Amino acid sequence: MRHVIALDVGGTGMKAALVGADGTLLHEARRPTGRDRGADAVVESILGFAADLRAHGLAHLGEPAAAAGVAVPGIVDAENGVAVYAANLGWNDVPLRELLSTRLEGIPVALGHDVRTGGLAEGRLGAGKGADRFLFVPLGTGIAGAIGIDGAIEPGAHGSAGEIGHIVVRPGGPPCGCGQRGCLERLASASAVSEAWAKASGDPAADAADCAKAVRSGDPRALDVWQNAVDALADGLLTALTLLDPHTLIIGGGLAEAGETLFTPLRAAVASRVVQFQTLPEIVPAALGDAAGCLGAGLLAWDLLDTDEPVTGGPLTDGPVTGEPDRTPIPDSPEVTT
Repeated sequence: MRHVIALDVGGTGMKAALVGADGTLLHEARRPTGRDRGADAVVESILGFAADLRAHGLAHLGEPAAAAGVAVPGIVDAENGVAVYAANLGWNDVPLRELLSTRLEGIPVALGHDVRTGGLAEGRLGAGKGADRFLFVPLGTGIAGAIGIDGAIEPGAHGSAGEIGHIVVRPGGPPCGCGQRGCLERLASASAVSEAWAKASGDPAADAADCAKAVRSGDPRALDVWQNAVDALADGLLTALTLLDPHTLIIGGGLAEAGETLFTPLRAAVASRVVQFQTLPEIVPAALGDAAGCLGAGLLAWDLLDTDEPVTGGPLTDGPVTGEPDRTPIPDSPEVTT
């Protein structure tokens, strides 16, 4: 059965799948990234995981993968296939596409930025399907964005389009790792809410999910922390919609798991900021969850191949995959939760 390898590399774990031409997940697996072992070990883990996936396809699907797609964090030169920099993984200028293609017996390999790759999946298969212009914004440890235009993700002239997390929304605010102060991700990311709620609640172990629970129970301290984050996020999104005029804003990541506890006040906050010349976009939750990066990597791989019908639908579009994918563990691939 013709298939591709899809691999989503995170700071803690890697998610992978063998993906059929109709979008069916034929096999899924996870492994720890092992960043504590250093950058070289992380790269070798990626190469080894991909090689094992190729072997699994050969053994169980009757042929090796036709192509591979991999999504990685940090700064990515997708055109040249280079993972330029990732602070969480400790690497610099890794020619990942070349290394993977060599390990995988010369098949074509696509390299993509994790958020833009997730945005590609949301645009074709998830919450952005049918929208000619959308912005995908995952609220996790940090905040980034993927700009969707006519079924493609805009990389920008230098590969850094969509970095909404580094819009300054509170001048003179808390310092950000980028060197500025008051960046959106320092105020409205899941990690920022966790930090603020831990301080407000006096519980150093408290996180954003705990804050959302306290908001639902009416805790005034939590309501204050949550509203501050919502207001900052609304200010950042207003800048984005002013520049991009999207039909849809897709909000994902860990903070979006709060559901209407986030979306109800966020929609109201954005609406209150929109002025006469602006059009209020639809604000919706992401549909694919933590599978978006892996699914997007599969789309990148299929896009490398000459196919009569590019992957734009199938079981992934309309609901759960029909039939159970093969989840037989690849040897030496411990499952992890990320």
